[in-house]
Amino acid sequence: MAIYQGQRAVFAALDKPPALAAQLEEMAAHEAVHLAAFDRLLTEKAVRPTVLTPLWRLAGFVLGAGTALLGETAAHACTEAVESVIEQHYADQIEELRPREPDLADALSTYRDDELSHRDQAIAGGAREAPGYVLLSAVIGAGCRAAIRLAEKV
Repeated sequence: MAIYQGQRAVFAALDKPPALAAQLEEMAAHEAVHLAAFDRLLTEKAVRPTVLTPLWRLAGFVLGAGTALLGETAAHACTEAVESVIEQHYADQIEELRPREPDLADALSTYRDDELSHRDQAIAGGAREAPGYVLLSAVIGAGCRAAIRLAEKV
């Protein structure tokens, strides 16, 4: 969600097309639903959230704003890279949880479908035409995977 907030802030300041703002708003709304569900789950299961959450939110905002400053295609490349990693993370969790928590696995499947939709919209928006796409995508993807691994430990 923070990535989309950063992108929206930059694109609003640059007076980008309303269609782009609406697309980012819709994606952010999906992420807000996911975040609220996970927050409820943490409370229900008495699980401590990662202490890195404030850092992840700041990093997400900076990543979103930074890629938006590089242009629309770079912002889309960021979305594609992040959502590809998140989709795989969800897929792994769904596989692990399905036998013992099928309702949670079903919810994660819905969230994964949202992430796939965001990824597909980013590709359609020109993600792969971004300057330095291969490097940008690789660096963002590696950062996301590292963040997931750290959050699982801290």
